[in-house]
Amino acid sequence: MRPADRAMVLLLAGIGAFVLCFVDAARLRAVAGPDEAERTRLVAQLRLTDLALFTEARYTRHPSQADLHSAFQDHPLALEHFPTGSLIGPPQGLRAAVAATAATDDAK
Repeated sequence: MRPADRAMVLLLAGIGAFVLCFVDAARLRAVAGPDEAERTRLVAQLRLTDLALFTEARYTRHPSQADLHSAFQDHPLALEHFPTGSLIGPPQGLRAAVAATAATDDAK
């Protein structure tokens, strides 16, 4: 067996394992369908927070719990302390609430 043949067998085995990962994920999703719907309903009912994505600062650990100014705690013009602050922005619901408040203030 030539070295190129060994490389091809290894490549095909890797591609096969990659495809099997997706097949297994689809199987697990089909099995967990009713449980997932129940968990989704429970999370919405209890208003649970999202998953902790980063470990650096409180406003990057739980974006839904952050306010618009938490990244600038030291000074309004302060630079971002943590790199993950540039990867995620404030939650969409918080942006909408701030926009609605600004619109109400402008109307007055």
